[in-house]
Order: sequence, then C-alpha cells, then structure tokens
Amino acid sequence: MDIYEQLRRDEGFRTHPYTDTKGKLTIGYGRNLTGKGISLIEAEYLLGNDVPETKQILIARLPWFVALDDSRQGVLQNMGFNLGFEELEKFPRLLMACAQGDWNAAADEMKNSLWYKEVGDRAVRLEKQMRTGIWT
Repeated sequence: MDIYEQLRRDEGFRTHPYTDTKGKLTIGYGRNLTGKGISLIEAEYLLGNDVPETKQILIARLPWFVALDDSRQGVLQNMGFNLGFEELEKFPRLLMACAQGDWNAAADEMKNSLWYKEVGDRAVRLEKQMRTGIWT
C-alpha cells in the first residue's frame, strides 16, 4: 500500500460533485472544490478532454457536420460545449439551416433565441462567425 492507494480507498471516487460532511463541494477522490478549486493546468487538461468529446458527439449525431468549414464547426462545438448536445438539439431550424448551408438563416435562428439573450457577447460573436465563416 502507498498514500495513493490509501486515499483512493479512504476518500472513494465520485464522478460528480457532492457536498462532503463539512459542507464543501467535492469531486473525484476528495478534491475540495470549495476551498481549493482547480489549477489552470487542470482546467486545460479538462478542456483538452471535453473539446474532442463534444466534436465526436456532433460527428456521430449530425452526419453533415464534417462537411462544414472549420469556423462553422467551431460555432456548433462552442454551442454544444456550452449547452450540451441535448439542448443544442432543441434548435432544429438552426441545425437544418446548417445542414443546408444557409448561414444567414442559421445565424438568424441563433439571434432569435433565448440562448442569444442569456450568453451575451459570446452569442454575438458566434452569430457573426456563423454568418461570415470567419473566426471571431
């Protein structure tokens, strides 16, 4: 036995945040998110896992996704990352417009949504990116 084995046994592993006995938000093997949080290196590691996962979901669920240019793939990846794919699916007219290459209609669908109002500048940039095909 070593300290890692001992902590794995004693702390237990949790995939989702939970509140520990002292009221601290905790995850993994007892990581105190309330007190310690995560480092930039850890955040970059998580992002490095989450971005490809989001892209793979889009490829699997939207067969036409791979035919999009990089910047418009980026818009859908950004929205999928932000909302989750289940919520992104609630934009059927946006997705249909993207599948048909109707960028103005896709951008209009984004602009006329509650999501657009909720996320502020992010939505403005992504709507412009969808419309123009230029990273913003």
